Amino acid sequence: MSRPIPKPIPWQRLVLPSFIALPVLAVLLGLGTWQLQRLQWKNGLIAELEAAAAAPPVEASDSPPAFTRITATGRLRPAPEAHLGLEVRGTTLGADLVSVLDRRGGRPLLVIRGWAPLEGGNVQRPEGEVTLSGYARYSDRRAFMAATDDPAARRFYTFDLRAIAASLGVPDAMPYALAVVVPAGRPAASGGLGASAPAMPAVLPDPAGAFPMPNNPHLGYAITWFGLAAAWVVIFALWSIRRVRET
Repeated sequence: MSRPIPKPIPWQRLVLPSFIALPVLAVLLGLGTWQLQRLQWKNGLIAELEAAAAAPPVEASDSPPAFTRITATGRLRPAPEAHLGLEVRGTTLGADLVSVLDRRGGRPLLVIRGWAPLEGGNVQRPEGEVTLSGYARYSDRRAFMAATDDPAARRFYTFDLRAIAASLGVPDAMPYALAVVVPAGRPAASGGLGASAPAMPAVLPDPAGAFPMPNNPHLGYAITWFGLAAAWVVIFALWSIRRVRET
């Protein structure tokens, strides 16, 4: 005589689903924790940028920390010049204009002067000595999907200082560039670097109006991931109760 098959204990029906639900919960919690770590890192970066922007400018040295507020005096070479990035203003396609600043007794310094149209425009190229102020910018890491640079045409989409310097004929340039900043509402720097304005300014190139300040959405992302984790727990709990009752 065969023995009857025992009925499963209700909670046993939740064992296999739990092996699926728990890894999903772990992933959601891990993503939320990662965003909190990113939030802490981004807050520190923003604090450093704000402190650098508020500090008085110092003379360009051999290797200042990134985003240090610096100033440099010299003569801008009228040519050759390079274009960095790509930006449309109004109906005009342009990019950041990169020039070479020859300094007395110092190595050449690349200068990111600001936005200018790729063709045409009233781009000023001063002949005399100019004093420029901004922040120290080092080379960027090339993004995986970044457009391919064209050194022969001096068109660059990633700020690779060595490659740009070589295309401009200054392989001995400083290991960083001076990104010009002219805060809005202040007079233009000597040499005709006007304050930023919308669309096509009368004076070009159009420099940045402030230090770069990254977005900081990580708190919202963290709340989203933790909210999804909480919702997942509630959904699984309600489903588990229903399954146990069916048993």
